[in-house]
Amino acid sequence: MKNLLLIITAVAVLALVGCGKSEPSKPVIESVESLVANPERLKDLRAQCKADHARMGDAQCDAVAEATRQRFMSGGQSPYASDPVPPPVAPASSPIAADAKD
Repeated sequence: MKNLLLIITAVAVLALVGCGKSEPSKPVIESVESLVANPERLKDLRAQCKADHARMGDAQCDAVAEATRQRFMSGGQSPYASDPVPPPVAPASSPIAADAKD
């Protein structure tokens, strides 16, 4: 009888431990490099960080901000690079300045 009570108690304890709350899994944070390589995903995450920063978390929103900065500041070819930019014109001596000297 004593053994039966011990076995039932042990089974009940194991059942309760097995049904306990598990820790919530931490969200996977996408790396800056993967976001730089995938502009559509970066755009989606930027919108989500803007809408609900607390839910997205600081780490993910910081990665999104850094990926956005890297894409913006990348050394890629500018669409305006082929536009000729004339050199600055040296100021000519103005007739007003010449009259002031006289």
